[in-house]
Amino acid sequence: MLAWKSVIFPVCSVICVLSFFYKLLDLRRRKGDPALSALLVAFFCKGVSFALSTPEVSARVDAFFGVPNLGALGIHVMGGVLSSAALLITIVYWVYPAEQAIPKVRVRLLGAALCGALMVTLWWTGNDGSGGRTPHYLLQNAHHPITASYLLVYVAAFGASMIEIIRLCRRYGRVSGRTWLRRGLSFTAIGATACLVYCLNRASVVVAVQLNVSPLNWEALTPIANGIGITFLAAGLTMPSWGPSLSGVRRRMTNFMAYRHMHRLWSDLCAANPSIALSPQETSALSRCIPYDINYRLYRRVIEIQDGLLALRPYMDPTGADTGPPSHGQARLSGMQGVTAEAALIVAALEAKVRNVQPSQEPMSVTSFVPSDVDYAGEVSRLVGIARAYAAFVQQGSGGRQEGRRTGAVAMRR
Repeated sequence: MLAWKSVIFPVCSVICVLSFFYKLLDLRRRKGDPALSALLVAFFCKGVSFALSTPEVSARVDAFFGVPNLGALGIHVMGGVLSSAALLITIVYWVYPAEQAIPKVRVRLLGAALCGALMVTLWWTGNDGSGGRTPHYLLQNAHHPITASYLLVYVAAFGASMIEIIRLCRRYGRVSGRTWLRRGLSFTAIGATACLVYCLNRASVVVAVQLNVSPLNWEALTPIANGIGITFLAAGLTMPSWGPSLSGVRRRMTNFMAYRHMHRLWSDLCAANPSIALSPQETSALSRCIPYDINYRLYRRVIEIQDGLLALRPYMDPTGADTGPPSHGQARLSGMQGVTAEAALIVAALEAKVRNVQPSQEPMSVTSFVPSDVDYAGEVSRLVGIARAYAAFVQQGSGGRQEGRRTGAVAMRR
C-alpha cells in the first residue's frame, strides 16, 4: 500500500506544482483577481499535501520537527480543509457576480477557519506522542474517540466543499456561455466527485474499526481516488486558460488542411490568370507544407480562387445562365452533386480558355461564383468541396474532363 502512495502521490504533487506555476503566469495581467488568488492557494496547499502524503516525506517531516504524526496534520488541514475551501472560493467567484460572491466567500472562509482550528485542537489533544508515529494515522488510531472526531471533522469539511463544488459546477456549467468554461466546470465536477469518494472511504474507517474490520483492506482506493480527483480538478480549473489556445491550434490545422485541399484548383486558376495571385512565390512545395500565418494565407487563397472563377465567367457555358450552378444550400441538400457540377464547369471553362474558344457574350452572374448568402466559413467549406471534386476530375484525365463537361452542361440546363 505504501508503495502505491510512494508513486501516485508524488505525481499528484507534480500536477499541482505545474498547475500552480502555469496560473502564476496570469498573476501579472490579472493582479487583484480574487478567483486567481484563491486558485493559486488551492494548488499550493494541495501540492504540499500530496508531498506530505508520500510516506518517506511525512516520516522525514516528523523526524525533523520531533513531533510524531505532524505530517498527517499537514496533509489533512492543507489538503482537506484549506485547499477545498480555496477551490470552492474560486468556483464561487467564477459563477457569481462580485457583489454576490463576497458574502458567500466570507462564510466559507469562516467555516474553513473554524474546522481547521477544531482539527488542530483535536489532533493536539489526541496526539500525546506516547504511541509514537503511525504510518496510517487515521486508520490506526480511529478506535480512539478523539482521533475519530478529528477524522469526522476532516471528512465533513472536505466532503461538504466537494459537494458544493459539484452542485455549482453542474448548475452553472449548463448555462455557461463560454465553451471552455463549461468544459472546465464539467471536469472540475468529475474531480470533485472522485475526491468525494475518497471522503466516503475515509468516513467508513470509523464504522470499520467498530466492526473489527481492517480498513487497510481497501486503502488502495485512497491514492486512486486522489489521483483521479486532482487530475480532473487541475485540468478543469486551468481549462478556461489553455482551452481557447487549443481551439486556435485546431482551427489553424483545419485551415491548413483547407488550404492544402484548394491548392490544385488555385494553381490551375493562377496558370490561366496569373494576375489573381498576390504571392506567386507560395507555389513552392515548401511553403505549402508549412502552416505559417495560415489564417491570412487561407483568406488570400479564397479571394484568389473567387477572382479566378470570376475571370473564367466568359468561358462558362451560358446555357441556363439564369439559374446558374447549384447554390451552397442546394449543394448541401443534394450531397456532392452541386460541387461536382461546379467543378465540371470549371474544368470545361479552363479547357475552353486553353483552346482559345470565343468567350460568351452573356457570362454567368457574379453570384454564381460568390454567393451572397454564405459567410466566410461556409465559403471555405464550399470551395474545399469544389476543389476536391475538381482534383478528382483532373485525375480522371481526358475522359473525366469530357464527362465533366457533359455533367456541367446538364446541371446548367436544370
